[in-house]
Amino acid sequence: MATPAHNYTEDSIRSLDWREHIRLRPGMYIGKLGDGSQPEDGIYVLLKEVIDNCIDEHVMGYGKVIEVTITEDHQATVRDYGRGIPLGKLMECCAQINTGAKYDSEVFKRSVGLNGVGIKAVNALSSHFRIQAFRSQQTRAMEFSQGIVKKDMKSPQASDEADGTCISFRPDPESFTSHVHYKLDYVREMLRYYAWLNPGLTLKLNGETFKSKDGLRDLIAAKLTEEPQYPVIHLDGTDVEVAFTHGTGYGEEFYTFVNGQHTTQGGTHMAAFREAIVQECREFFKKQYEPNDVRTGIIAAVSVKVQEPVFESQTKTKLGSTHMEPNGRSLRTHVINTVVKELDNYLHKNPNAAKALQEKIVANEKERKEISGIQKAARESARKAKVHNKKLRDCRIHLDTKDKRREESTIFITEGDSASGSITKSRDVETQAVFSLRGKPLNCYGLSRKIVYENEEFYLLANALQIDENIEDLRYQKIILATDADVDGMHIRLLMITFFLQFFPDIVRAGHLFILQTPLFRVRNKKETFYCYSDEERQRAIHRCGKSAEITRFKGLGEISPDEFKHFIGPKIRLEPVMMPEHKSIKELLTFYMGKNTPDRQMYIVDNLRVEKELEFNEQGELAVAA
Repeated sequence: MATPAHNYTEDSIRSLDWREHIRLRPGMYIGKLGDGSQPEDGIYVLLKEVIDNCIDEHVMGYGKVIEVTITEDHQATVRDYGRGIPLGKLMECCAQINTGAKYDSEVFKRSVGLNGVGIKAVNALSSHFRIQAFRSQQTRAMEFSQGIVKKDMKSPQASDEADGTCISFRPDPESFTSHVHYKLDYVREMLRYYAWLNPGLTLKLNGETFKSKDGLRDLIAAKLTEEPQYPVIHLDGTDVEVAFTHGTGYGEEFYTFVNGQHTTQGGTHMAAFREAIVQECREFFKKQYEPNDVRTGIIAAVSVKVQEPVFESQTKTKLGSTHMEPNGRSLRTHVINTVVKELDNYLHKNPNAAKALQEKIVANEKERKEISGIQKAARESARKAKVHNKKLRDCRIHLDTKDKRREESTIFITEGDSASGSITKSRDVETQAVFSLRGKPLNCYGLSRKIVYENEEFYLLANALQIDENIEDLRYQKIILATDADVDGMHIRLLMITFFLQFFPDIVRAGHLFILQTPLFRVRNKKETFYCYSDEERQRAIHRCGKSAEITRFKGLGEISPDEFKHFIGPKIRLEPVMMPEHKSIKELLTFYMGKNTPDRQMYIVDNLRVEKELEFNEQGELAVAA
C-alpha cells in the first residue's frame, strides 16, 4: 500500500491569532494586494477602512471635518473630529478581533463596518501603525508594527486638542511590495464619493477640500459630460435616495451605495432600482415598454441605508442583503415601492421632465425597431455562415452553463491566421475559445448601433459572445484581446476597445474585458529559458544567462510556437483588465482617443513617445545599451 504524501494528523490543525490570520490571508480582508497602480488595490481598502470609521461618526452627528494627509513616503494619516475612541479601549479597537462599538446597533444603526475587522486589518498589514484618541482634554496613543505593540501610552495625558481620533499607517512591504504607493487621483475620487454621499461634510486631502451641497445630484452632474436628456431627477425616501437622468449613449451606468459604501458590483439595491424604474414608466405612461428601452442610456446613483448589511465579501463591493433590518421588511420591496411612489409624484409635478423621459424611451424603442430588420437578416446570414464560419473556434464549457468550470470560460480575440493558429493549437479546448479577426476592424466611434448588425465581422463577434440581444446572456467570463505588441496590434486593440465601449459598455464595467500580455523577448542559454515582458525583465534574464545568452525578439504572436504559447495562456496567464477610469466618462474617452485628431491628442502622443532601445554586447560580453 502506498504511503500518503502528506499525513493529516492533529499536528496539521493550526490555530492562528488575529494578526497571523490577516497577514497569511490578506486577500480575504482587502481583496487584491497590488502596488497601488489600480484603484481596487488593497492599500486603498486600508485607507477606506480608516475613513469609514470617521464617516460613521459623522453620520451619527459627530464631526463635520475629516483630514487626510499622504506623505511622499506613502504614510497615510486620517484625523476626524468625532467623539474619539474611549481612551481605555484603544487596544481592543485596533488589535482584538471582533471587538468594536459597531456591535451595539443602538450606537451605530447604519454603519458599514460591522464585524470589527477593518481597522485590525490596517494594523496587521502596516509596517507602522499609530492610533491616538482625544477625548475631554485628554489623549492616549499606541504604536504598532505588523500588529505588534511597539509603544503604549499607558495612562492618558492632558491635551488641548479637539475631540476625535487620529490614525497613521504605512502599508507593509512584506504584505504588498517594496514599491507600493498611493496615487492621489484615486484618493481624490474616493473623497469625492464620500462628499457626495454626505452633504455638509468637509474632507481634506493634503489641504485640498472636497464638499457637496446637493449630494447624489452633484454626483450625477459630475459624471455627465454632455447635456442630459432632462434635468437630474432626485428622489429621497426613507432609507432610500436616488438620482438619475438619461444620456445619449448605450448601456446602463450605475453608482450604488450602502451606508455610504460604494458597492461597485451592485447587488440587491441596484436590481430593485432597475426593476422599479421600468415598473413606474409602464404605469405612468400606460404602455408596456421593453425594459431595455426604458433603461438604455440611463446614468443613476442609488443609496440605501440598511441596519445590518450583508456583503458578498469583506471588501464590500456587492450587497447580498435581502432585508432592510434583521427579520424586517424586504429590501427589494422597499426600494421598489419607494422609487415607484416618489418617481410617480415627481413625474406628475414635473410634466416637462416626464415628457423628456418618454421621448428618450420612444427614441430607444424606435432605434431598436429600426435595427430589428437588419438584425433578422444578420441572424439569417450568421446561421448560414455557421457551417463554414472559421472565425470562431468554440470551447465546450460556457458561462451560461451549469458546469463547475464555467467561470474559467474564455474567448481570445486575435488578429490574422498565424496568431489564431498558435492559440488554437495550444488552448484548453474545454474552456478557451478563439475568434479570429480578418484585419483591422472598422472604427465605430460615433456610429449608431445599426453598424453592429450591418458589419458582418462585428455581428459575428456579438453573436459568438451571445450579446447581440442581451449582455446578461454572455457566454464567456473573460473576453481577451490578443494582438501583436506592435503599432498595428495596438491599433486593432484600440478599435476593439472602442467597439465594446461604444455599444456594450456594461461588458467593460462588469470586468469581462482583458488584454493578453505576451512576452516581448525570450532569453535563454543551454540550461535556462526566460520569457520577458519588459526591458527590465530582459536585462535581468541576460544577467542570469551570462555571455552565452541568446535573445529573441517576438514581433508577433504568430512567431511564438504553440508549445511555447501554452505557457502564456495557461495557469500563469498575464492579463491586464480594461477598466473605466472613474474620473472620465465613455464619451470623454472615445472623443479623445478615437475622435478628430485634436492638438490635445497630438501633444499627448508626443509627450508619451517611447523609442525602443536595442541591446548590444561588447567584447567582454557585458550589456551595452544603444539608442
